[in-house]
Amino acid sequence: MTGTGSPQPLAEHAYTRLKWRMLLAAMFCYFFFYTGRQTFGFAIPGIEEDLGLSKATLGAISGILLWSYAAGQMINGNLADKWGGRRMMAAGAILSTLLNWCTSFSVGAKSLALGWGANGFAQSLGWPSGGRVISNWWSHNERGRSFGFYTFAAGMASVLAFVTSTIVVDTLELDWQWIFRVPVLLMLVGGVTFYLVARDSPAKAGVTPPASYAQSAEEQAADAAALAAGETSLQRYKAVLRNPKIWSAGIAIGFQNTARYGLLIWVPVYFLGDDWKKADTGISPLWISVALPVGMAVGALVNGQISDRLFGARRDRPIILFMVVGAVMAMTMYAAPLGTTTGIVVLFLTGFFVYGPQSSFWALCPDIAGKRMAGTATGVVNCFAYVFAGAAEPLIGGLMDSTGNTGLIFPIVAGACACSALVALTIRR
Repeated sequence: MTGTGSPQPLAEHAYTRLKWRMLLAAMFCYFFFYTGRQTFGFAIPGIEEDLGLSKATLGAISGILLWSYAAGQMINGNLADKWGGRRMMAAGAILSTLLNWCTSFSVGAKSLALGWGANGFAQSLGWPSGGRVISNWWSHNERGRSFGFYTFAAGMASVLAFVTSTIVVDTLELDWQWIFRVPVLLMLVGGVTFYLVARDSPAKAGVTPPASYAQSAEEQAADAAALAAGETSLQRYKAVLRNPKIWSAGIAIGFQNTARYGLLIWVPVYFLGDDWKKADTGISPLWISVALPVGMAVGALVNGQISDRLFGARRDRPIILFMVVGAVMAMTMYAAPLGTTTGIVVLFLTGFFVYGPQSSFWALCPDIAGKRMAGTATGVVNCFAYVFAGAAEPLIGGLMDSTGNTGLIFPIVAGACACSALVALTIRR
C-alpha cells in the first residue's frame, strides 16, 4: 500500500486481509486508551488522603472529564469525517499521555480538575476516529461484527486499566500519582503504532474494494450528491440531529453509559472499603474487581456477533435484552449474600450485560446515518453518553459521602439499565 497512484482492484481474499489489518490496528490502539481515563477510581482513596478532597468533589472532577469528553465527541466525530481518523486517533493518544502526566502533579481540586478535564477532550479524539476508519473498510452487513471486535478491544482496555492500576497501587504500593504516569505509556505506543499501520480508507491505501463490498445505490448517490455540493460540517450536524433515531439511541446509551461508568469509577472504591479490607478472602479485593472489565470485554464481543447473526442486524433487540439482564445482575450484587467465588461470577456477568450493548450502539450509528456521516453520528451519540454519565458522577459521589455506603452503586446501575432498555424500545432498527 503506497497511498499514491491509481487505485488497484483487489481480490476478495486480499481485501479481507487489509480490512482486518485496519480493524486490528484500531483495536490495538484503543486497547491502551482507557489507561488514560479509567484509572481515576483507583486514585480516589489516595487523593482523598493526600489532598483532603471529599468523594463529592472527586465525583465532580470525574464528571468534568466526562463532560469534556462529551463536548469533544460532538466536535471530533465531525472532524474525523472531514479530516480522517488516522491522524486524530494518534494525536489523541499522544496528547492524553502528556495530560495524564500533568494531572499527576496536581496539588488541589482546581489543578486536578483542569488537568483531568483537558485530558477528557484529548481522549475524545480516539473512539469516533477509529470508528470512522472501520466504517470505511467494513460493509453494512459486517458492522455488528467489526464494531463488536472494536468494542471488545475497548472492554479489554478497561481490563488493562484495572490491572495496571492494581499493580501500581496493590503490588508496587506506589503513590496515587503513579497511576497517571505508568499505565499511559502503553497508550503512547498504541497511538504511534496506529499512525504507522492504518490508512483512513481503501482510496487512501490506493486500492479498490471488490464488488462484494460495493455500497448500495442509495449510499453511492448520497455520497456523490454530498461531494458535488461540497457538504459542510454544519450540514452533517443538521442531517444527523434531525434523525429521531439518533436521539433515541443517544438517550438510551446515555443511561447505559451512566451504568457503565458508575461501575468503572465506584466499584474499585467499593472493593477498597473497610468491609472488603477486613474480609479474609485469600485474594486482594482489587483483583476481584478485575472480573468487572473482563465481563465487559466478553459481553461486547458477544453482543456484536448476535446483533448480526441472531437478530439480523436489528440492534435494538440485543440492547434491550442485555440491559434488562444487566439490571438483574446489578441488583444481585447488591442484595444477594455472595461469597468470593459467587461475587466474582456475578460481577463478571454484571459487566458482561451492562457494557455489551455498546457494540450494537456503535454499529447502529452508521446504520442510521450512513457511512458518509459515521464519524459525526458516532460523536453525537457518544456526546449523549458522556453528558449523562458526567451528570451522574457528582450525584453518586455525594450519595456515597452522605450514606457511607458504596454498595449503593449497584441499585443505581440497575435503575440506569432499566431506563436504557425502556428508551431503546423506541429505536426499532
